[in-house]
Amino acid sequence: MAVKSAPKRRKEGGDEAAVRERILEAAFAAFMKNGYGATSTLEIATRARVSKRELYALVGTKEEMLVACITERAHRLEAPADLPEPRDRDTLGKLLAAFGTQLLREVTDPAVVGVFRLAIAEAPHAPEVARVLDSIGRATSRDALRKIMTQACTSGLADGHPAELSQQFAALLFGDVMMGLLLRTTKRPAQEEMDTRARSAATAFLQLHPERPGGSR
Repeated sequence: MAVKSAPKRRKEGGDEAAVRERILEAAFAAFMKNGYGATSTLEIATRARVSKRELYALVGTKEEMLVACITERAHRLEAPADLPEPRDRDTLGKLLAAFGTQLLREVTDPAVVGVFRLAIAEAPHAPEVARVLDSIGRATSRDALRKIMTQACTSGLADGHPAELSQQFAALLFGDVMMGLLLRTTKRPAQEEMDTRARSAATAFLQLHPERPGGSR
């Protein structure tokens, strides 16, 4: 049988970026339906309408697909590049509220909640799911929030360790929202509720952590 030319393969399968995206969408759908451990690369290839050779060439192993799926969603948990640096308490409050709203919106997205459920369900026999989620997904939001807190401490707008301050703000922001979503006992907050929660969390955080004496600019 003659080997198909590269142009012919590209014409049939689309460009590599589009095919790779199709593979990742198929992988994510399969993981959500069957669980990570029970999903085979053959099923993913079948869903994506590609050969296993293409699957390995464009993405890699099943674990690499998992990493790619979570990494793609983790980018949305980064702090926006245009957020202002906190130079006073009012700016810090607005910054925390803005980032808090984004964090709530992205983390409560049904696809993201699905990944958390997957990590919990797969923990006994596929702990790599939880490991990847923590090291890539959760680490992204932790790093972004820690950066804001580091800037606040450097400017004297708050006093404490950035990592601890980040954890406290996250606790004020989320409360038991994620637990309710994971247990399916509550619905995803509406945008207005997210805005209100973020502002309330920012206000409560500033009340708990007054400006460092002599630190105001």
